[in-house]
Parts: sequence; structure tokens; C-alpha cells
Amino acid sequence: MGEDLPTISAWPRVVSAMARVIHVFRAPDRFIAGTVGQPGDRTFYLQASEQSRLISVALEKQQVQVLAERIGSLLEEVHRRFGTDVPDDAPPDDLDTQPLDVPVEEEFRVGTMGLGWDAESKAVVIELLAISEEEVDEAVVLDDTEEGPDAVRVFLSPSAARAFAERADRVVNAGRKPCPLCAEPLDTDGHICPRQNGYRRTEED
Repeated sequence: MGEDLPTISAWPRVVSAMARVIHVFRAPDRFIAGTVGQPGDRTFYLQASEQSRLISVALEKQQVQVLAERIGSLLEEVHRRFGTDVPDDAPPDDLDTQPLDVPVEEEFRVGTMGLGWDAESKAVVIELLAISEEEVDEAVVLDDTEEGPDAVRVFLSPSAARAFAERADRVVNAGRKPCPLCAEPLDTDGHICPRQNGYRRTEED
């Protein structure tokens, strides 16, 4: 993060005349990354729940990885600039090792992601915007404008944000084993390893 660390104010749940919906989770019971499917064919989800509400959105593995990394950077910046107490590691009570809640019903697929700091509530704010055929104006991210794609907006304490990022890292790294020669992921039936002149290497080799 640079010197333009975003700060934001509080929002209600918004339903506009244009039918845009922003699902706000101000005090989520859970906000986790998880997958459905076997290694090599996994679908990645972020899932938020609060009381009786449950929302699941699909996204790419790389998006999960980037989000976890940027949360770590944001927490460091918040601590440096505002002196906010930020744990180096997630407290054990905040670690969530349980699977996704079922049914996992995709609300939408994530296109743009936003990340900010709510100085009033001292919370990390994560916003996930639905993928859109049109280019998304940056002004709609972390904003209640009536125009724009549907979104999920989640508020997390610094410790909960750290726990989310640590779990997200584990989820990303829990897939296919890397080839010990070229580090590319191994499929169940192996892969064509460039270090072995095209020989098909398997997990058992």
C-alpha cells in the first residue's frame, strides 16, 4: 500500500432502483476461502455468513492468493500509519478449519475486488464485485453508488483478517503437488515435464 491507503465510512445494505445489490456483512460469523472438487479441478469460493444469511461467490485461485497477500500488506500499513494493534499470526480462536457451509450456491463470479480500512470501526473491508462485461469504474468500488455490479462487502477485525488470509494461503497451497523437477503442478495422471524432455512424470515417480 502507498500513501493513498483508502479509508471508508459505514454502509447499510443497499438495493438500488437499478437492481444493484450490495450484501453487507458487518459482523460475519464466518468469512472463509474454500474449494469444491478434486485437486486439479477445484472451484474456489469465498463464503460469508451472518446469522441466517449465507453468500458464496466463485473466483479464480489467483484472486484468492492476491487477496490474501494484499490483506497482509494492508495490515502492515495500518499498523505503521495508525498504530493499530495487528497480530503477527492469527489467534487460535480465530482460525476456522471447517469446510464450506452447504449448500454452496454461487451468487456470482467475482470480477473486481476492493480492499480498504474503516477507521471508524477499525476494520478491514473486503469488497467482491460481480464480473461484468463492461469495464468497472473504480469509483464504484467500496462505494454505495447505484450503478455498478452486485457486490459482497465484509468487515473484519485485524485478527479475523489475518485468520482469513492464513486460511486462504492454506487453501491455495492444498491442491496438486508440484513436480520436484520443474515445480509445475502434477495432475493425477502426471504431466509433461520439460526437465525430462517430455517424459510424463506422475506423483509416484
